Amino acid sequence: MALARTPHYPAIAIMLDRILLSRFRNHGETRIEGTTRFNLLVGENGAGKTNVLEAISLFAPGRGLRRAKLADMPSQDTNTGFAISADLLIDDASVRLGTGASPERPTRRIVQVNQAEAPSVRLAEWLSIGWLTPAMDRIFSEGTGSRRRFLDRLALALEPAHATNAARLEAALRERNRLLADTAEPDPTWLDALEAQLAETGARVARSRFSLVEQLDAALAALPDSPFARPSLTYVAGGPMNAAELAASLRQGRRRDRAAQRTLVGPHRDELAVTMAGKGQPAADCSTGEQKAMLIAITLAHAILLDTDRPRLLLLDEVAAHLDPLRREALFDRLRGGTAQIWLTGTELAPFDAIAGEAAVWRVSDGKGERL
Repeated sequence: MALARTPHYPAIAIMLDRILLSRFRNHGETRIEGTTRFNLLVGENGAGKTNVLEAISLFAPGRGLRRAKLADMPSQDTNTGFAISADLLIDDASVRLGTGASPERPTRRIVQVNQAEAPSVRLAEWLSIGWLTPAMDRIFSEGTGSRRRFLDRLALALEPAHATNAARLEAALRERNRLLADTAEPDPTWLDALEAQLAETGARVARSRFSLVEQLDAALAALPDSPFARPSLTYVAGGPMNAAELAASLRQGRRRDRAAQRTLVGPHRDELAVTMAGKGQPAADCSTGEQKAMLIAITLAHAILLDTDRPRLLLLDEVAAHLDPLRREALFDRLRGGTAQIWLTGTELAPFDAIAGEAAVWRVSDGKGERL
């Protein structure tokens, strides 16, 4: 039985299964089948564990957990593109999801729902996917762009339309910046229309981010202070959140923006301010251990917010390796309390003893996965 529309089923009955990776990264042909609530991929560094998580992350709009280019995803010894597919199981029904790229058009992402081609933003209507990777440990010390992308991914998991709004905002910004950088004076009428579009979509993006941060901060405040350091979040707007006010600000700033050859006000300049609750210390100034703990706390708080209308997946790459036994146990307890399907990676089984009886386990080696 195949579904023809976005499902509305109890979340606990939904999971992703029968995942097939073809010519993706170091996986020639890997099949992951028989999934459950907790799913564990173990193997040596470089075996291909994170590649499986990346493949799953491509069932969300965007560039996946590595933000890689499509051309970098096919197996290095092939020139035949790549394909990823999976069944979204909902009670006795299933939806077949697929994505990949063909060798003829390696930079164009192909997305299919039940074998019918669809835009990538449609994926957000079927799945809410969150992830935490070691590379994200630097998010508090990197530039504001990293934190905006982080916000947008979290917002997308709650609000599927955010993907479309963010894409339209980016397109309008590129066009305005192109006109501003042109040696010829831009047509004011054309700028008016472009700025109206930018302001409308920009205001939607800003409101989604603001709402997300408010909800996250409230969820974090309700969590215990230990064993994970609890952060406090503040949304810092890069411009007015009202469409009319943003359009007026863009219009008034044309001369300044033309001199800078870029747009200097708007949601593309938003910032997420994070401080460690109790200490009042900016996250960027905290220790790496505290930063890691705060990032885990944000991820767990976000999992609480995920709605019940769509299946939820949480991808945790090497998250248990750097936690002491107390924090690992606390992590697993909180994950049990949610309704997301959990995917974890590790180099060995020992850190996952607490969930050994609950997890489906695969040994990953040289781009192959074997069920244990």
